[in-house]
Amino acid sequence: MNKQESAKNKKAVVAGHICLDITPVIPKQASSDLKEILIPGRLLNVGAADIHTGGSVANTGLAMKFLGADVSLVGKIGRDAFGEMILSITDRYGASEGLIQSSSDSTSYSVVLAVPGVDRIFLHNPGANNTFCAEDLPMDRIFEAALFHFGYPPQMKRLYENGGEELIRIMRTVQEAGAATSLDLCAVDPDTEAGRADWNAILAKTLPYVDLFVPSAEELLFMLDRAQYEELHRNYPGRDLTEVLDPERDIKPLGRKCLAMGAGIVLLKCGAMGMYFCTASKERLDAVSEKLSLDPAGWADLEWFEKSFRPEKILSGTGAGDTSAAAFLTSILNGEGPEKCVRYAAATGACCVAAYDALSGLKSFKELDRMIAAGWARNE
Repeated sequence: MNKQESAKNKKAVVAGHICLDITPVIPKQASSDLKEILIPGRLLNVGAADIHTGGSVANTGLAMKFLGADVSLVGKIGRDAFGEMILSITDRYGASEGLIQSSSDSTSYSVVLAVPGVDRIFLHNPGANNTFCAEDLPMDRIFEAALFHFGYPPQMKRLYENGGEELIRIMRTVQEAGAATSLDLCAVDPDTEAGRADWNAILAKTLPYVDLFVPSAEELLFMLDRAQYEELHRNYPGRDLTEVLDPERDIKPLGRKCLAMGAGIVLLKCGAMGMYFCTASKERLDAVSEKLSLDPAGWADLEWFEKSFRPEKILSGTGAGDTSAAAFLTSILNGEGPEKCVRYAAATGACCVAAYDALSGLKSFKELDRMIAAGWARNE
């Protein structure tokens, strides 16, 4: 049995946040100074809007499907025009079956402002994601799955209110059902209810039920060390924090803290800088190995920083972290070793930014191998 067939025999479920992303194409000649663009009363001519599915369910789930995994998508949408658009897109991938349509909720959407030279700005309505809960889990599929990935709880109200008890319940229920569990986060607006939640306490109670943790370093810093996060924003106003975080001083302590909280395998996405990877002891990984056929001795007690690959071009970072996670998780399902799994994650993120949406820039593992063998340059 080859590795591609192996991935297809290990089923995965990707659940959580799903939305419709609307990205107007802003011309390169537009100023990168937002003060000159977002002026009340100004008319800014833009190109045609890119309209695609967004959120972890679509970005990570469909990317895993593209890469060869047998994936079921689980997300909540409304019975409205945006919901029909999401169904139309997921139908093309044969991936609509697990989506839940709610008559009482609207479909979530984001307007993504991808201004050349500036990190993305999201205008977001969480919609039906706010009512997602443990009762929405398809337990019949989860019992058959080797891997369950959940994404974006900070944009899903039921999952962060009451001290995150619903998120904890979901991850515990799935882990006890026998699937390896994976969790990703997302950016949080500090001035919202989600931003005021005690994420340090929520993650301390959740991570013992998380086998693979794949957040971005900036999002995690906000949740685990709010004081340092705010200090860096004061010192570097308007900057993407992944550009100023120091791997030794800032990023490694975050990863190690996640392991201390109970996570098994941690991959911190650090933007153009790369990725930090660390793993727990063999004893912690023994249970994970039974579900994913990992060699616990070969995965235990690892730590390194993986430099990113240099993208062919940069159009938008939308979905880069999600598709990196997809490559990492699919590689694990394929039975690859840790070095190759992390390398594929870094390479896929670099491919993703060459398109406005999360999926158009993706390449197969075989193509990634060819590009890497040909001397694909890394960012220094």
